[in-house]
Amino acid sequence: QPPAFGFLFDVDGVLVRGSQPVPAARRAFQRLAGGGGRLRVPVVFLTNAGNCLRSAKARELSQALGLQVSPEQVILSHSPLQLFSQFHQRCMLVAGQGPVVENAYNLGFKHVVTIEALRKAYPLLDMVDLSRRPKELPPPTTGFPTIEGVILFGEPVRWETSLQLIADVLLSNGNPGAELQDVPYPHLPILACNMDLLWMAEAKMPRFGHGTFLLCLESIYKKVTGRELKYEALIGKPSPVTYRYAQYLIQQQAEKQGWKAPIQRLYAVGDNPMSDVYGANLYNSYLKSAQQNQVQAGLKRSPQAGSPQAEVSLELRSDCSSSVESCESILVCTGVYRHNSDLPKKAEACTVFHGHRDFCFDPSLLEASYIVQDVDDAVQLAFKKENWS
Repeated sequence: QPPAFGFLFDVDGVLVRGSQPVPAARRAFQRLAGGGGRLRVPVVFLTNAGNCLRSAKARELSQALGLQVSPEQVILSHSPLQLFSQFHQRCMLVAGQGPVVENAYNLGFKHVVTIEALRKAYPLLDMVDLSRRPKELPPPTTGFPTIEGVILFGEPVRWETSLQLIADVLLSNGNPGAELQDVPYPHLPILACNMDLLWMAEAKMPRFGHGTFLLCLESIYKKVTGRELKYEALIGKPSPVTYRYAQYLIQQQAEKQGWKAPIQRLYAVGDNPMSDVYGANLYNSYLKSAQQNQVQAGLKRSPQAGSPQAEVSLELRSDCSSSVESCESILVCTGVYRHNSDLPKKAEACTVFHGHRDFCFDPSLLEASYIVQDVDDAVQLAFKKENWS
């Protein structure tokens, strides 16, 4: 019997902790794989990580899970940027770590400038670290391209350098060597990937994520200009664009395997209520409301609320059949979330919203459809619901 469902697995805190696999992950994938090691149901790995290539993440997952994972099964925080072709010909400043230039080219961008290249071209901009300040006044910079947009791939290493140079680019309309005139507004387009405030590695407490960096940039921009920083796109979980893209890949997988039954249900397994659960529930409400043509389910109805996200979702809808009816969230206790049985349910619900400011806070979206101990329990739960042996 062909499967009518698919899985969206978060990675950090669900399948691995830092570089170490979660013990239940291999057991879960032994259930999911047939005798030949091929998956019996469509699976997408949906991570907010973005400081690597899809191929590298696929190799890492293959090693951790003991089966072959292809790059087409991996969605990094920036993967949906392939859809934003209207920016692919522009000269874009890219910020983050890892192979940011290669990632940008793989996504379709043709002209990119790194923070490091910008710093070298304008050495007087980066003044926080005394040891990196130029000892003599450098000659004026010539021939450096005008920057036409910014891609924020993920948290950088030297936050003060990236915060300063990105602000310089926005305030100067892409010419950071120029003297400050009137502050341009709206500013240059910003595409941001991964809104996670926190994430879980080997440390006992969560670590700051790219959402924390975005919070710093937004606060600085508002303090300096008195205006709100705006985004052309916010992608990665919990953005509906990312889940739409995941659905598309799930359906592609099913077609490739020759499974004739339409995929009707998605099970999103994660450890972070603020991104994994919130995103899955937001997309579930999107699926319900899309049937009534209300495309912006759960998003603030303001220009900065990512209305481009709704447009991209509409573009995607024409690419894939709309057989999917639901996206249920399954929360595991091996990462950010720790189930506390001593707390009454109401106290657990009264939590501080760690989500991005452009996504309105609906506490009901933080409530997972199911809470289980680990990813193996999550797979068993879905199998039971689907009457799947």
